Amino acid sequence: MTKHTSDESTAKIVRDYPKIGLFLNGEWVYDRDPYTYVINPSNESKLAPVPKATDADLQRALSAAERGFRVWRDTPPQQRVAIIQKAVKLARERIDAIATVLSLENGKPFEHARAEIDRSMNFYEWEMGQALRAYGTIVPGASQMQKFVIKQPIGPVFAVTPWNVPMSSAARKTSAALAAGCSVILKPAEETPGTACELVRCFGEAGLPPGVLNLVLGDPAHISSTLIASPVTRMVTFTGSVHIGKHLSQLAASVMKPVLMELGGHAPVLVGASVNATEVGRISALAKTRAAGQICASPSRFIVHQNSYSEFVASFAKTLNELRVGDGLQPGVEMGPVANVRRLSAAQSLVDDAKNRGANVAAGGHRLGDRGYFFAPTLLTDVPLDADVMTIEPFSPVAACVPAVDLDHAISIANSLSVGLAAYAFTNSLDEAEQLGRRLECGVLSINHFDTPDADTPFGGVKETGIGREGGPSSLDAYLVTKTILQSTVTV
Repeated sequence: MTKHTSDESTAKIVRDYPKIGLFLNGEWVYDRDPYTYVINPSNESKLAPVPKATDADLQRALSAAERGFRVWRDTPPQQRVAIIQKAVKLARERIDAIATVLSLENGKPFEHARAEIDRSMNFYEWEMGQALRAYGTIVPGASQMQKFVIKQPIGPVFAVTPWNVPMSSAARKTSAALAAGCSVILKPAEETPGTACELVRCFGEAGLPPGVLNLVLGDPAHISSTLIASPVTRMVTFTGSVHIGKHLSQLAASVMKPVLMELGGHAPVLVGASVNATEVGRISALAKTRAAGQICASPSRFIVHQNSYSEFVASFAKTLNELRVGDGLQPGVEMGPVANVRRLSAAQSLVDDAKNRGANVAAGGHRLGDRGYFFAPTLLTDVPLDADVMTIEPFSPVAACVPAVDLDHAISIANSLSVGLAAYAFTNSLDEAEQLGRRLECGVLSINHFDTPDADTPFGGVKETGIGREGGPSSLDAYLVTKTILQSTVTV
């Protein structure tokens, strides 16, 4: 494990961490009582207080979003695009500073944080193009009747984003909503608000009209119940756990509001008998530990053909043992801490449960050091299928590996859960690839690699993993309503 930053260098970096505020109707609000504090997961120091929005603040956000929507929906798409372009340009110019903020509050290595920001800007660039392609249709009709179908923005959107990808998730939601002509009230995670504040700051400085993009922080349950119940809010979009997603969906359903939900996964990785198991084991270990395994599409259940199993496990464990773990702002670090103390205890609980049920620990399995939320990259082998780590999304650098006798056996294990977001498979058989594409219950399948969808392809899951898709050719659909206009040409 690499050394942490020195106290002197850490103090300098903390001075660069932004002051956290609410953004209401184009103005920053800082003078509120703290709800909590942002904690640096690498050393457990306090970075900044997080202001707690009052009921008056929430009503101000709603009023601002309502007024902002009336302005933004009537702004021609070309003008919307011009403003979004300015914000993207500012974010790209500030990428190193924003990446430092992201690494400080989330823990991921600086280069990974930088890559997240760069990829997030691609979402805006894709949606800017989509804003110019929100076409309507003319339907042939009888004489004296004209039929039009048009797309209009749905209205103010309440967007809730998680701590694990604080830029990527915020960009996914705001890029589509703003491109479609909606206003947004954004509620980022209170554990990682700095990145979202920096994103919102770019839009404010780019000339986005007041009220079009607002940011609130504080008591998540109170904020959600208040904003969802308001008649101003017309749509709810959330990325996070299945449990919270269901709760927010129920709140929205009680007032008949549409939702876009991207919820948890537990991605299986199916490894066939014909592959280079040593190489697949190596890249699997690197993919598993990206963002310390705290990504909804993170590979987590490794289901390996029995003929490849021993070689795969040996390579995976070797790679984990050689991984450099430490403060994400230190050069050469490949994996940072988990984001909070809850994930630290959850990871240890999964390991202990698996061991108690007979699994073996091939690498890791314990906390690293006594300061910071560092957990050793871990590989559990020969894991019973009823172990918690096989049924509960780990959201940590803990991987579970089990052997499979054939493809049918592997697919049955992969499909055994109630979630289905990402899945991965490695095979050199075209027949197996075809079967995997058809039979695996997931929203995204990557074959012979660990990449996930870019802005131009849909991302989302099946079963309890959520409702709807983000990205791809239909990325604006959730933020638009279809209106049919039947116009008689008869004079009355």
